[in-house]
Amino acid sequence: MNQLNIDKTQPVLVTGATGYVAGMLIKRLLEEGLTVHATVRDASKKERLKYLNAVAADAPGKIRYFNADLLQEGSFAEAMQGCSVVFHTASPFATNTSNAQRDLVEPAQLGTRNVLGQVSQVESVTRVVLTSSTVAIYGDNADIASSAGGVLTEEDWNYTSSVDHQPYSYSKTVAEKEAWKLNQGQERWSLVTINPTFVMGPGLNPHASGESYSVMKQFGDGTMKAGVPDYPMGFVDVRDVAEAHFQAAFRPSAQGRHLTSGHDSSFPEVGRILHNHFGDAYPFPKRTLPKWLVWLVGPMVNKSLTRKVVARNIGIPFAADSSKVQKELGIRFRPLNESLMEMFQQLVDHGVVTLSK
Repeated sequence: MNQLNIDKTQPVLVTGATGYVAGMLIKRLLEEGLTVHATVRDASKKERLKYLNAVAADAPGKIRYFNADLLQEGSFAEAMQGCSVVFHTASPFATNTSNAQRDLVEPAQLGTRNVLGQVSQVESVTRVVLTSSTVAIYGDNADIASSAGGVLTEEDWNYTSSVDHQPYSYSKTVAEKEAWKLNQGQERWSLVTINPTFVMGPGLNPHASGESYSVMKQFGDGTMKAGVPDYPMGFVDVRDVAEAHFQAAFRPSAQGRHLTSGHDSSFPEVGRILHNHFGDAYPFPKRTLPKWLVWLVGPMVNKSLTRKVVARNIGIPFAADSSKVQKELGIRFRPLNESLMEMFQQLVDHGVVTLSK
């Protein structure tokens, strides 16, 4: 690999610009004074761009929008011209799909191939930062026992997910493996991946429909009032994930995968933190549902919460080692209660969640 020399006067590309992580990353880049080439499906839909435009109006950097389709070869050519770094954050996400291979796995793999294939044709790009996920590192909590020391690290790969079990996790695994395969087939551009756990914290768009906002909304609108399952997992603030992407791009020494998880926690703890701060004004869950009950009714309530998922995750500890991202990228994680309280307060301030009657 050639010696990395990234010129900050050149523009950088961010795919999937209206996404949760992408928004905070673009904010960071604009505040640094960079020019951001932001790809979206349809730049004529101004309403979706208003939060990014508001950030750009107050920042020294500049933003330019480009239409691009993950599944269309050559779609990113115009946006990528002259860029020094490509942040590939865009990823297909579909829940309750009847055909995971068609709707999740193939688009994730093809999207990665189209974006990184284009990188190999654009001489100015010297580094790619890929938004992967910790679900490319492990499939279920039950897998962690076979990790070295019973703790997840960047050395681990998800080997238990498939089209039929945890298909989204499988799609992220396939996509990241495709990225490393393409990277190893050339010597001009380097690849760094950020592998976050469940991302929380206030984003640019409080009305976003992504999984993080959906879950937080359910904690406060009564959906989870009866209780939550003991689902241990890692959590990380979206601002810390964005900072990890930024540092991964501009630190010449950055290389490889970066497990990015601020806290080993669980849904019951999230409920306790929110209740301790906001009190009884909102119907936060106070009860932990027994595993047998979740196993029995889970699949009826949530199609993705299959009995195999329940058996291999509920009540089984989660443990991850994020020392690499802290040491090599200088990341300092925000407290979990800060991320949760600020995110929930954002939903309250924008009328997404309202007080109980």
